[in-house]
Amino acid sequence: MKKSLLALALLGTFTAAAHAQSSVTLYGLLDTGLVYTNNQQGHSNWQELTSATQNTVFGLKGSEDLGGGLHAVFKLEQGFLLNNGAQAFSGDGFGSQVWVGLQSDPYGTLTFGRQFDVMNDLVGPLTAEFNSWGGNMAAHPFENDNLAANSVVVNNTVKYTSPVWHGVTFETMYGFSNKAGDFANNRAYGFGLSYSQGPINLAAGYLQFNNAGNQGGAVTTADTSANFLAERQRIWSLGGNYTYGPATVGLVWSHTQIDNVAGVFSFGTGTYLGANDASAGTLNGSLRLDNYEVNAKYAITQALSVSGAYTYTHGAYNGSSPGWNTAMLQTDYAVSKRTDFYLEGVYQNVHGAPADSVLSHAMINTLSPSSTDTQVAVTIGMRHAF
Repeated sequence: MKKSLLALALLGTFTAAAHAQSSVTLYGLLDTGLVYTNNQQGHSNWQELTSATQNTVFGLKGSEDLGGGLHAVFKLEQGFLLNNGAQAFSGDGFGSQVWVGLQSDPYGTLTFGRQFDVMNDLVGPLTAEFNSWGGNMAAHPFENDNLAANSVVVNNTVKYTSPVWHGVTFETMYGFSNKAGDFANNRAYGFGLSYSQGPINLAAGYLQFNNAGNQGGAVTTADTSANFLAERQRIWSLGGNYTYGPATVGLVWSHTQIDNVAGVFSFGTGTYLGANDASAGTLNGSLRLDNYEVNAKYAITQALSVSGAYTYTHGAYNGSSPGWNTAMLQTDYAVSKRTDFYLEGVYQNVHGAPADSVLSHAMINTLSPSSTDTQVAVTIGMRHAF
């Protein structure tokens, strides 16, 4: 009897030790609300929509201590539409991200799978469009620089993230085409650097997609992961912000070059405009876009905050010089650490684009395009994290 009790006690000790060395966490975020738009394809519209600010997701993440400062890590995450339960990335079991890797305390983290890119990881958090106090609706036109929260996810990716050294973090990634005899077709690669010390945050990055769209490659159209149908997309970005007490102000610049562009994805219609929607106007040639964003957030109280952002986007397309003005204002009230309510308005105007091009239609991210050069949207919503 005494031997049995001793064995049970030892088994309980070992089980507790095993649990202490590994963990699995279920998590998620729900974002939904009512949106009024003054013009969507020629009509005003009231909608119940999801993910106006942040993506609605659920997932599992975990870590196992392998000893010597080494950990096995993983994440499985699925995005979905709260208003109807549909997958955010059609046909993907874990469309938002799914990866596994090794994390070393002194040497950094190496991960493999479907992942967010380095631009999104490091420069995105300095923008209003990435954060809850602006979000997806505040994205730069056509989400051309991939700085909004996790809209483009890259398949077949190997990514390295350095440990933080005196406030500096480095990331690099490569997304394989997985195509025999065509190594460079539909691949992706990039690198980024960030610095965070006290009230100052700085980041810069470069990202490139080659022939996004081919099935099985780094970025595909089958699940609408690609924002553009193009031969090549290159993005440079640089940004910083400064926090002083309850206030944070930031500046971000990005430059996007899109070669032989054929279509741009509209989150509102679920199609690549210009490629398979003739009524939206054609899109053919090279497109250059420079985005200049200024943003600010102020915490009035611990629960109540106000924020705003303005982006001017200067373009060059087939001899024309289109320009976009995008402005956002939001107020947010947190009733707890996990639940908050927000009211947000977004305005966009485009000028100088060819009349027969999809570029001439204002199109706030997540919404169907306007039939004119101006679009205004107001949303009142609720978020809950778990």
